[in-house]
Amino acid sequence: MKIERLYAVTVYLLNHGRTSANELAKHFEVSQRTIQRDIDSLCMAGIPVIATTGASGGYEISETYRLDHGFATPDDYSYILTALHGLVSATGDRKAKQLTEKIIHASKGGATGNGMVLDFSVLQEGEQEALRLLQAAVAEKRTVEFTYTNNNRETRTHSVEPVAVLYRWYAWYLLAYSKVKQDYRTYKLVRMNGLRMTDMPFTKEHASADTILSMIDKTDSRRYTEILIQCRESVRTRVIEYLKGKVEEEFPNGDVLIRATVVENEQFWLGTLLSLGDQAEVLSPEHIRRQLLTSAEEIVSLYQKR
Repeated sequence: MKIERLYAVTVYLLNHGRTSANELAKHFEVSQRTIQRDIDSLCMAGIPVIATTGASGGYEISETYRLDHGFATPDDYSYILTALHGLVSATGDRKAKQLTEKIIHASKGGATGNGMVLDFSVLQEGEQEALRLLQAAVAEKRTVEFTYTNNNRETRTHSVEPVAVLYRWYAWYLLAYSKVKQDYRTYKLVRMNGLRMTDMPFTKEHASADTILSMIDKTDSRRYTEILIQCRESVRTRVIEYLKGKVEEEFPNGDVLIRATVVENEQFWLGTLLSLGDQAEVLSPEHIRRQLLTSAEEIVSLYQKR
């Protein structure tokens, strides 16, 4: 176990550069004292670990050090292949397919099964062309333009510098730099129309997608609201599955009290609750109850006209 951690610490330092003992301890879920012993062991093994003191101090490995590329075990290869198969199923990306073949060859047939299959083929539906165009724009560092309808049903034309495409919150998004806002934004692909790549080059160099996303997530402006739902046993599974709810209480008649968190300016949760009919009732907060009532009344009014 220690040998595996020593190797993992080495790889982490090579990938992340100078890292404090505290950060390493949190990442590997051990004490700082254990990390210090691991660093001593690495130094004794001839790995050039540099220790820097001070407020911005930490451990790093000399830039001249290179890890043997024959490092991966059969188990390592199996996880790499699982991830690659998932990426190919989601995007159909040609380069990912080619890399999969390279990894299979590199493993010399020694990759073992890890009991996991990632099948994201459903994510290809309807958005493959947009994904390919955006990936090409990222690679060529060219601006893209499109019209976009936001959560408030406002439609505008956008000219942005694409950084990456990402799948989160059950949808594909574009992470891009808005030249008008001079800031980074995410745009849901399904809300785009008239997407095209222009001849205009980027106006600036952009940090990695992970770095930008970490900044955006810290200033997330989405409105999260906790709701309390009392539902019949017949829809319990659907509430837990679709709304990621947690059971708070179970009643003798089979009813359950479930707590869930929703994003107010998204619509998926609202449609889910309406689809449950009289099998589920939101007990709080009151403004969500009124929103459901208004939506239900509008639906009834529509169908009573015919």
